[in-house]
Amino acid sequence: MPSLLQTVFALPLRALTWLGSQGTRAVAAVVFIAAAVPPLGMLLRPYVTEAIFGLLCISFMRVDLAALYSHLRRPALVATATAWTTIGVPLIVGLVAHATGLTARSPGLALALMLQSMASPMMASPALAALMGLDATLVLVTLVTSTALVPFTASLFAGLFLGDMLTISPPALGLKLLGILAASLLAATLIRWVFGAAAIQRHKQPIDGFNIIILLIFAAAIMGDVVSDLVAQPLFTIGLAGLSFAIYFTLLAVTTLLFRRIGYERALALGLMVSQRNLGLMLAATAGALPPTTWLYFAMTQFPIHLAPYMLTPIARRFTARADGTGAAAATSTTQGVRS
Repeated sequence: MPSLLQTVFALPLRALTWLGSQGTRAVAAVVFIAAAVPPLGMLLRPYVTEAIFGLLCISFMRVDLAALYSHLRRPALVATATAWTTIGVPLIVGLVAHATGLTARSPGLALALMLQSMASPMMASPALAALMGLDATLVLVTLVTSTALVPFTASLFAGLFLGDMLTISPPALGLKLLGILAASLLAATLIRWVFGAAAIQRHKQPIDGFNIIILLIFAAAIMGDVVSDLVAQPLFTIGLAGLSFAIYFTLLAVTTLLFRRIGYERALALGLMVSQRNLGLMLAATAGALPPTTWLYFAMTQFPIHLAPYMLTPIARRFTARADGTGAAAATSTTQGVRS
């Protein structure tokens, strides 16, 4: 019997390990599979909240507590990055949306942009940064602090900019976000307590593979109508796709430039985190009660979210190699100075 059980569990474990080893290629493939199989989206749409809860649990479960404490002892950089992603980004987007009249002309799109800017960074951001060879620890710490604040900042900006565009009140939005985050953190803590951090680290690749499957569930759930929308209103759909790429890379570029003094490798890691917004958390908090334009824009954002890490990996490796080379040169120079 034990050998039979081992055989039964060995096959899915090997499959998850292989999937986890595919890295950013698998993440990029998710969005095309989700778009190409609309019935899958209709089947999985009721499980958006569960998928988000699973992603949150996995991310909290894998938090490196030692690295977290190490960065929190030097809080200035983390505080600045947190303020930028939780306050700076939604404030700028809200002011631009109102100044340009977008709120009146296209309330569904304005709502989508505000929810996107108010959301915390994606919980998968540290894993994606690590897959690209970037500083995942800095991303992780800033992600944790930003996520802790988002129930309060989202409620604040919803009250300032959204008015009656949401079917849920700003305080209720904040409470729901707080409840989802607290429940997933509790579940992740229990998992770490039962299995231990060492076992979680040993099974990194199967967990990565499981994470990709949950990403597929989420992407398919919100992209179920993409093909029909593309056929019914091709120019509008393509326009939203172009806008989602423009906003993604604008956030990435602006953040990288703002933080360039800490080194382009670490600045790019922060840029990746800021541009990867956790829209699923907002969907879960609002129970999906959003206008069709908001849903469609959220679906379009899945393309840059899943494709950009694969596209940016060569640039990230170049920055990392340059940083390693600078560090090696400095170490050599120091050694020579000591010898002389």
